[in-house]
Amino acid sequence: MQSDLRLIAALDFPTLDAAKQAVDEIGEAVEYYKVGMELYYGAGNDMIRFLKERGKKVFLDLKLQDIPNTVAGALKVETGLGVDMINVHAVGGKKMMEAAAAAVAETAAKLGIERPKLIAVTILTSMDEEQFAALNYNNTIPEQVVALAKLAKEAGLDGVVASPKEAALIRKACGPDFLIVTPGVRPAGSALDDQSRVTTPAQAFANGSTHIVVGRPIMKAENRKKAAEAIVEEIRCIR
Repeated sequence: MQSDLRLIAALDFPTLDAAKQAVDEIGEAVEYYKVGMELYYGAGNDMIRFLKERGKKVFLDLKLQDIPNTVAGALKVETGLGVDMINVHAVGGKKMMEAAAAAVAETAAKLGIERPKLIAVTILTSMDEEQFAALNYNNTIPEQVVALAKLAKEAGLDGVVASPKEAALIRKACGPDFLIVTPGVRPAGSALDDQSRVTTPAQAFANGSTHIVVGRPIMKAENRKKAAEAIVEEIRCIR
C-alpha cells in the first residue's frame, strides 16, 4: 500500500535506536514523520539524517518561543537541516512570527534549498476547558485558536497546529490554502491517552485539516505497519 503524505507519524521515542526500529517496521506505509522534543533531545540531527537517507519527509516539532532574534537564529539552523516542516508557538506574538518567517525564507534562499513550511502552535490538544479557564483568557478555546491562526497568517506563516475540533473554524477564517496540522487524532476505538479535543482521521479531514499527526495508535500497536496502513486506508478516499 502506498503512503499518504497527509499522515504524519509521530516518532515519540527517547532513543535513536527505538525510532529507527519503528521506521524500519513501518516501511513504505508512512512517508512523513514527526520528530519532537523527546527524540530530538535524545538523538539530535542523527535522526534527521536517518530519515532523509530513507527518503522520508520530516516535521521537526520543537515549538519554539522566545524573543524574535533568538527564534530567528534557531530557525536558521533548523532550516539548514533540510527538514520539511518546522514550528513556533503563536503566543510568542506577531513580531516573533514575522522574524521566524523571514529567517526561514532567507536561509532557504541562501542555501538554495526548498523552504520548509513554517506553522504555529495555537492551543495544545491536551488542553480542556477547565485547564484553559485557569489561564484567564477572555476568549473560549475556539475563539482563541482562531485569533492565533489569523495572527499567524498575518505574520506570513503557512499554517497552524490545532485540534481537529477547531479546524473548520480556522478554514473559514484563514482560507483554502492555509495548512492545518492536527494532533489529537485517534482511529475509532483507540484510547484517548492525554488528549482532550480529539476526532477520528476522517472527521479531521472533513473539518478542514490538511495533515493529521498520529503517534501512539501506530507506535504502540502490536503491528505498526498494519496500524499505519489502516489509517491510510481510512483517509485514502477523502479529498
